Amino acid sequence: MSKTPSTRKGVSNSIEKALDPFASALKRVTPAKATPASAPTTGKPGLAVSPLAVPFPAIPPIAGVEIATARAGFYKHDRHDLTVFRFAEGTSCAGVFTRHQVGSAPVDWCRRHLEAEHGGQDVRALVINAGCANAFTGKAGADAARRTASAAAKRFDCRQRDVMLASTGVIGVVLDDRKIAARMAGIEAGLKADNWAAAGQAIMTTDTFPKGAYAEAKIEGVTVRIAGIAKGSGMIAPDMATMLAFIVTDADIHPNVLRALLNLHVRTTFNSVTVDGDTSTNDTCLLFATGASGAPRIGRVGDRRLADFSRALDAVMLDLAHQLVRDGEGATKFVKVTVENAKSPASARRLARSIADSPLVKTAIAGQDANWGRVVMAVGKTEEPVDRDRLSIRFGPHWAARDGAPASDYDEAKMSAYMKNPELEITVDVGSGRAAATVWTCDLTKGYIEINGDYRS
Repeated sequence: MSKTPSTRKGVSNSIEKALDPFASALKRVTPAKATPASAPTTGKPGLAVSPLAVPFPAIPPIAGVEIATARAGFYKHDRHDLTVFRFAEGTSCAGVFTRHQVGSAPVDWCRRHLEAEHGGQDVRALVINAGCANAFTGKAGADAARRTASAAAKRFDCRQRDVMLASTGVIGVVLDDRKIAARMAGIEAGLKADNWAAAGQAIMTTDTFPKGAYAEAKIEGVTVRIAGIAKGSGMIAPDMATMLAFIVTDADIHPNVLRALLNLHVRTTFNSVTVDGDTSTNDTCLLFATGASGAPRIGRVGDRRLADFSRALDAVMLDLAHQLVRDGEGATKFVKVTVENAKSPASARRLARSIADSPLVKTAIAGQDANWGRVVMAVGKTEEPVDRDRLSIRFGPHWAARDGAPASDYDEAKMSAYMKNPELEITVDVGSGRAAATVWTCDLTKGYIEINGDYRS
């Protein structure tokens, strides 16, 4: 569908914002005092809060949604591991899910009902559990998912298909849905409009801090709110990047429009981050629109009134995506990798991902070593078009290589000083075209091995 000039400008602005994580971080909207990153308990006992953690923002109530959390008992230690959202009648929903070939039962459930005729037009609840992924569990897992949706539907007087599901945790264990059903009465009694911080904590697994984002936009002069939470610190890679994200707005937007917006912005946000190159079975991003703001309904993808909303949604998604990387298991460095002058956008993305996913590059960064030879390795192994004699590499403002050779002004002292920073940029010019792409990643430390070596214990 063709876009109006105003809409094209809005989309262009969104993509420009997506290319600068540091500007985005500075413009995070926190209308009131934020929650300190060190305050919440971690998803797994004994994990130190990431040195790259950011505060959880103060998120005001979003009209048309209430949230409650509880301890269902999926973990041995005392923590909330069940989160439920209840939505107003007529809430729209769209989702983007993992491309993993072994998708989980909750992913199958949501995808089936959102893709059905009239799917996503009246979603009334979302049930999230941590501690059990309910993936690779066959018919038993699918039945458990259905019973979970049934329990929520009975409690909130809606159809099973109007309940979305998400799970995260250990793969290969069937969800004990009785634990969820037993908590539904207490959940209903505990529903609150301002429970975003509690929800951010309850969905964590190996996360060390809760992740939230908030923004506002105008639709025909009416202010609408957008809030989101996410979880993930390992098994993070594009398509989708174990990642769960839940975003709610009080705007009134048709499911088809929500789907188009998600597909537009996921490419430069959740699908442009990587921690370890592993895609999860459960990756899910759900976007809900309650319609309770009083703003006019948007029913067409090309509606020019969407420009400001699209910008704000992009900011929320990018903020959450960056926080996933900042909480990468064992991470000490937040790294922006940009490839310039590639043959095509797809080629640029493959090259950037190769650099960002390389264990050799990531361990060099952990050791604060600007080993640009490893970057050359990661570029060359892709078999993407690269002009060797024009290949140039920069760490922040410092050139390591220019035009296929070591930079004549290379300064080891300056480079070493730069590599001590917690936030780094690697820029690679491959000299084969005009396309560019950016991927965000983190370093690879002993902490990653320690966390994943005893993941199930």
